[in-house]
Amino acid sequence: MPEVRSPTLRRRELGAMLRALRNERGLTVEQVSEQLMCSTSKISRMETGQRGVTLRDVRDLCGIYGVTEEQQIAHLMDLAREGKQQGWWQSYDLDYATYVGLEAAAQSLSYFQSSIVPGILQTPGYARAMHEGGFQEYPPGRIDEHVDVRMRRQRLLTRDPPLKVSVVLDEAVLHRAVGGPLVMAAQLNHLAEVARLPSVTIQVIPFSVGAHPAMDSMFDILEFGDSAPAVVYVEGLMGWLYIEKPQDISRYLKVFELLGTVALAPKESIELILKIKSKHENESSHFSGHAK
Repeated sequence: MPEVRSPTLRRRELGAMLRALRNERGLTVEQVSEQLMCSTSKISRMETGQRGVTLRDVRDLCGIYGVTEEQQIAHLMDLAREGKQQGWWQSYDLDYATYVGLEAAAQSLSYFQSSIVPGILQTPGYARAMHEGGFQEYPPGRIDEHVDVRMRRQRLLTRDPPLKVSVVLDEAVLHRAVGGPLVMAAQLNHLAEVARLPSVTIQVIPFSVGAHPAMDSMFDILEFGDSAPAVVYVEGLMGWLYIEKPQDISRYLKVFELLGTVALAPKESIELILKIKSKHENESSHFSGHAK
């Protein structure tokens, strides 16, 4: 069975087109909601892709916006249908399902992380330790599901065409022994292996750089080519934020470019990753020796 095209992106794509049509007609959200006899929040959520759009909604909105070209209407209808489909991740009932849906449709991903290895590059042991070390308590089997999601997401790295991934990590990420030194050594070895893929670039900002523009941040820039506008994803204890304004996205792109210039080159970064991996292995042997 062919993979379902990301319904998350289809909803966003349809929403962007509906918003553009409304703006072209010079209509406000309030005016459209009055004609459609619905709440303004429904219009806003449709335009941001936060809710699906029914075929009836598309038909009525086309009438309000004066869209008569059959091909254009058919395209909007197709997007509405695809936005209602189920992606593989939706059966897991994830809090971050929107992100996984966007990631699945992205052409490129630019990721800066100051404290942890990005989920799409995590090993099962690291992913499990991350969930076990969090404040949230999970029912039996739930952590297994989250680890499974992490592993399934990594198929994007070897799909055809593969997701292009550029990652900049603060050196602190490499030293924090998530899951213990043995798990961390395996994780760093995995980073070195994944970095061999032609579509993956990993760079590390060493401690010696000192201050840099994103010390207190983590962010992920998802780009979709011509399919939809880019999105910046920012996550923290209070939840997550999707940044979509062009001027804000431009700022994040510039910051990411700057981070790449202060970070070590990819080859030097992998050398540092493997050096710190050896340190974790030595610590593991040290603890093992004491256990005996």
